Amino acid sequence: MEKQETISPIQTVLLFLAGMTGSSIVLIPGPLTGAARNGAWLSLLFAFLVGMILLACILYLHHCYPGLSLIEYSRQAIGSGLSLLFAVPFILTLFWQESAIVMEIGDFFKSTMMKNTPTSFINAMFFITIGLTARAGIEVMARMFVVLLFIMFGFIFVVWVLVAPYYHFEYVLPIMPDGIKPILHGAYISLGFPYVEIVIYSMLLPSTRPQASQKLGKYMFGALAINGVTLIISILVSIMVFGPVAGDLKYSLYQLARLIFIEEIIERIESVIGISLIAGSFMKASIVLFILAKAMSQVFRITNYRLLILPIALIALLLSVTMYSNGAAFNEDGYTVWPLTDSLVYALPTLLIVIVTLLKKTKTGRHPT
Repeated sequence: MEKQETISPIQTVLLFLAGMTGSSIVLIPGPLTGAARNGAWLSLLFAFLVGMILLACILYLHHCYPGLSLIEYSRQAIGSGLSLLFAVPFILTLFWQESAIVMEIGDFFKSTMMKNTPTSFINAMFFITIGLTARAGIEVMARMFVVLLFIMFGFIFVVWVLVAPYYHFEYVLPIMPDGIKPILHGAYISLGFPYVEIVIYSMLLPSTRPQASQKLGKYMFGALAINGVTLIISILVSIMVFGPVAGDLKYSLYQLARLIFIEEIIERIESVIGISLIAGSFMKASIVLFILAKAMSQVFRITNYRLLILPIALIALLLSVTMYSNGAAFNEDGYTVWPLTDSLVYALPTLLIVIVTLLKKTKTGRHPT
């Protein structure tokens, strides 16, 4: 029998914050500004509010089904057959997501710092690292990611401060030069990534120590607020520095770091910033791999999820180097198809389970545990 791993509510929240902010801080500001222009921060705010609703849903289900994950309590709520119907696309989407995170890491290194290194080699090194990290378990990840999380947020704050001389507040206006349509387009993009993904972190909640989980909900809403504020400020900083061309820059925070130059004392720090941002993607990739292994072990009723991690990592590695022939095809899927897929695979089943649970509670007068 596999030993049950448990972590504190604070550690659960830090893992949630690492997953939500990890790769989105690198990837979201550029494409979102490209879609919504000066109103990109409004788009993210709309998506953030929907994310709050989804977080409330998974916390409600965690309260109704203590100690159970999304895969496990879906069987109780909607039956094994329908639960399996939702679990299969859930797992397949997690495979795509895991591969996509590492593909973006490889593309980042290839286009910025390691231009002569084959992407397949970069991806392989990352999958070995995240595979070993996820296999170490949630307790090890929770302790390890505390340091990485503070480093990542610390360097993000440093960039905001050191590029302050380049701020042009007039670039933020007008907020909606082309009306509401681009804002809604941006909201669609940021809803699919990262806010609908909130659902997958429900797989982490059963590992929280039940005797200390009374304030878990408050902490998680606080972490989501930190995520939203960080992304909004990063978008606004990018717009205030780069103006109309902000939407054309793929890794805007990295590009901001390249501008930092203080009296020949502080300069060329973009590599350090790049490594700290990649640490965020590393954390998210490790967490998603852990969640994927957990989900598959529960669907196929395998007692030890660690047996699945390395085979899953190998499959995801092969997907990461074969799914797309170029970055344009990947970006088209990532910012057009992915938000819809996320909504159908993650959000829709969760909302259905919430509705069924509420109906059962209304009928019986108690939670269907």
